Amino acid sequence: MAIITDARKAVHLVRRAIANRSAHLDVRRSLARLPRPPRKHYRVAVYFADGDVNMYQMRQWYKPLQKLAETWPVVVISRSATGAQALLADGALPVAFAPSVRALEQFVAAQDIRVVLYVNQNTRNFQMFRYGHRWHVFINHGESDKMYMTTNQFKAYDYALIAGDAARERLGRVLWDYDLDARTIEIGRPQADHYSGTLPYPQDDRTVVLYAPTWEGDRPAAHYGSIATHGEALAAAVLASPRHRLIYRPHPRSGVVDRAYGEANRRIVAAIGAANAADPSAHHVFDDGPDLGWQLAAADLAVVDISAMVYDRLAADKPLLVTRPADPAALIDTGGYLSDAEWLEASDAGGIVEIADRIAADPEATARLQGWSRHYFGDTTPGAATARFHAAIELLMQRWSEWDARTVTVADEADEAEFDDA
Repeated sequence: MAIITDARKAVHLVRRAIANRSAHLDVRRSLARLPRPPRKHYRVAVYFADGDVNMYQMRQWYKPLQKLAETWPVVVISRSATGAQALLADGALPVAFAPSVRALEQFVAAQDIRVVLYVNQNTRNFQMFRYGHRWHVFINHGESDKMYMTTNQFKAYDYALIAGDAARERLGRVLWDYDLDARTIEIGRPQADHYSGTLPYPQDDRTVVLYAPTWEGDRPAAHYGSIATHGEALAAAVLASPRHRLIYRPHPRSGVVDRAYGEANRRIVAAIGAANAADPSAHHVFDDGPDLGWQLAAADLAVVDISAMVYDRLAADKPLLVTRPADPAALIDTGGYLSDAEWLEASDAGGIVEIADRIAADPEATARLQGWSRHYFGDTTPGAATARFHAAIELLMQRWSEWDARTVTVADEADEAEFDDA
């Protein structure tokens, strides 16, 4: 068995190496066809060291960053060939490919980057931290109560742009000696001002259930994924109902760690295809597209795992169920919304149709969600979060100018003192 496992790993490594080499060549060719950016042009950089598997972390920021770029030129610094390839294919933002530290250094020297934004905690972020005279700012790729949201790695950044009161309280409970007032800026969720996508089905009388599970996680404490425990029973129940429609949007990393999890995911996708073939009017949806928004707005009920999707749906002020992790080792923060959430046990997943009907008739649940939405995101009026995001960047630019002026003054005084001594 060990020999077979080692062989599979070897094959995987070879395939990944070939894919990376191919992507590297493709990126070089693509960049050669594009005009070179002028020197000292970009003021804001988004540092992304991951490959294409984590592109969902970047894609949700495209539209807010495109809007920001109307004021402050924005570039994405990509360290991975497959990540750069995906970024270039999307064409949403300018891309600088810096696979080596030397390439990174050359690009930084050629531009006037004053604010660097980070969407995740990749260990290669530290290769960018070495550059001073600019603000390093964690913007994350979602709001949630997962343990990821209180990692001590927050302290590595000059600032963190956070969603609202809930995030501030969460960090205050966990991080020691962390100056929340000085190092965090609340912006809400600007992505909510840019929900995108169109309905892939006709509007009718069917009750729409969105099932958006996260991946299986890479350690017991993060075993939040429900595809292998809740997913198949839930999907089967919705697909069997002539009154309901399923939108299935699994996390793009589903199955990367646990083979059984990936197989359950594929069975659900196959079941959706079979249900649509049996009844073309059902229009059940397997959604693996880049657009996020139409699903949250269209679904009558969302069933999600402990992940950022809980809070994306929370901002929509519509009925929500959270799957309870089957692994007792999974850490659950019950100090926030999850203390008041409606939970779906694995044993109840097959009764999702009846549960959906019950929740739809409960106006008190909607009222509670609205209160939690304000607690997590503040003012959710369309455009409010975008305004706060832009104001945060403007504030950082002002602080950059103040510190730059101090640095120049100190340098000038040092030069004058050296001249006088001579």
